[in-house]
Amino acid sequence: MRSSLPRDLKKILIRSTNWIGDAIMTTPAVRTVRRNFPDAEITLLAMPWVADVFRASPEIDRILHYEKNGRHHGLAGKMRLARDLKRENFEAAVLLQNAFEAALITSLARIPVRGGYTTDGRGLLLTHGVKKQADIGRRHQVHYYQEMLRGLGLRPGPDDLELVLPDEASRWADEFLQKKGRGPGELVIGLNPGAAYGPAKRWPSNKFAALAAELCRKTEALILIFGTEADRVVAERIGKEAAAGARVVNLAGRTSLSQAMALIGRCTVFVTNDSGLMHVSAALRTRTVAIFGSTDPVATGPASDCATVVRTEIACSPCLETHCPKQHFQCMEKIKVEDVLMAVHEHLGGRTGPKE
Repeated sequence: MRSSLPRDLKKILIRSTNWIGDAIMTTPAVRTVRRNFPDAEITLLAMPWVADVFRASPEIDRILHYEKNGRHHGLAGKMRLARDLKRENFEAAVLLQNAFEAALITSLARIPVRGGYTTDGRGLLLTHGVKKQADIGRRHQVHYYQEMLRGLGLRPGPDDLELVLPDEASRWADEFLQKKGRGPGELVIGLNPGAAYGPAKRWPSNKFAALAAELCRKTEALILIFGTEADRVVAERIGKEAAAGARVVNLAGRTSLSQAMALIGRCTVFVTNDSGLMHVSAALRTRTVAIFGSTDPVATGPASDCATVVRTEIACSPCLETHCPKQHFQCMEKIKVEDVLMAVHEHLGGRTGPKE
């Protein structure tokens, strides 16, 4: 098995990761592929819900959707996807998704050069395998992907996250805020009470509600609550408990990912659990307050110098579990509203009004 990729590749497939946060953390690696192959046609294979992360990316020429819940569902669907990819005549596949399936599908597609980590039992399916470094888990996940590319003989570029917003999403966000009476640079605070991985990553909703109430009492900010359709009930509860009326707007399940990203880019401060939208905020260099409990801020924290992590030091954190194995949830319960409020005010720098 070889390690260094051929230098004359002209048609490359990148297999994206499946979660928004992971996809954001691969953006430096995607940029590395482009810088090492500036003249190649680079196609990204991604789940539909991740595609918006790269839709306006200057590093990608086009995106193919892996419709796992549609035409690519099940074994027959995977075979169909492999046939679709084979017709594209890709010269190489760079597998950022660290799963057996990614190697299997590109192998069935007869892509002649297949590079990625040899973990998950997929070493025999790769032509260019990279052994994962023993200490890579003690570094930020951005380096996990960059080091894989280094192992493939590429020269990694900067580790800065990259997220380019589609023009139509930016226009939509500006129009939305204008309708809410907010112009450019006026005070807008985003709250993100959800997290897809499991409840152990979520600061209690009653604490988010208390935070929203305090922010409405101490500032004149417009409060936007973000989330998916699954977060809508929690977001509504936060708005009602905050009792701030029209100054708290529930956006959960009411925007596309592109629209949510554009609004996050216009927030003065974004308060969030460890989630995909946290990484969006970091990539857009929005001032971010990230609340951590069960997960590791060293490995998956916001990769930004505009971010503050709020967490409680207890012996069992980070446990990396979806549910609290000790059933006390102290890693989140011990984080006080005042702790998060203080971090927000530090980012506000004394601002309290919409125009200051």
